[in-house]
Amino acid sequence: MALTPTENTAVSATTETDVTTPSVPAPVISPDSPGIAPSEHPLEAPRLTPITPQPGKALYRQLLPGIMQVPADLLLAASRKSSLWPMTFGLACCAIEMIATYMAHYDLDRFGIVPWPSPRQSDVMIVAGTVTKKMAPAVKLLYEQMPNPKWVISMGACATNGGPYTRYDRVLQGVDKVIPVDVYVPGCPPRPEALIDSFLALQDQIMEERSVEGRS
Repeated sequence: MALTPTENTAVSATTETDVTTPSVPAPVISPDSPGIAPSEHPLEAPRLTPITPQPGKALYRQLLPGIMQVPADLLLAASRKSSLWPMTFGLACCAIEMIATYMAHYDLDRFGIVPWPSPRQSDVMIVAGTVTKKMAPAVKLLYEQMPNPKWVISMGACATNGGPYTRYDRVLQGVDKVIPVDVYVPGCPPRPEALIDSFLALQDQIMEERSVEGRS
């Protein structure tokens, strides 16, 4: 069926009207901040405005007011205290409380504390339990395999001074006889809250001794 010229024009007009997409309005430019739309980053306009350097004030503080100037040792110490990796090994019943501290109930991840099974990457040793004279060389070997800087937490009375087994000559009268200790945790056994408190004390110690690279 052939269409007349009038009908053909009407069909073409209808088709063009159906496929036309609605126009998107252009963003309105505020006269106060030329080149920046008011709905996009309105707080960036003052930062993009050229400034005149003022004498007597550091230039980088004028150009970048949000930059902080801190010593490098402070930055390194903050990184170390926020990423403690204690080595996972236990010697006696205090290790059960240490394992309980690692559970989700106490959430040590919020302190940046991640247990690690190898001494090659660990920086914290938790001596949890009785240290016998037969076990002392193995504890010292693990300590020497840890990279510097490293810290030691003596957890419980047995690791600190022998505890109830101090009368036996085969028990070491404190792990500090073979390796240096940074934090002592009292108790027999200490609760997980006490171990968490020792981690917080260790973090404070790291920040106070930030100029020390670590023990050799």
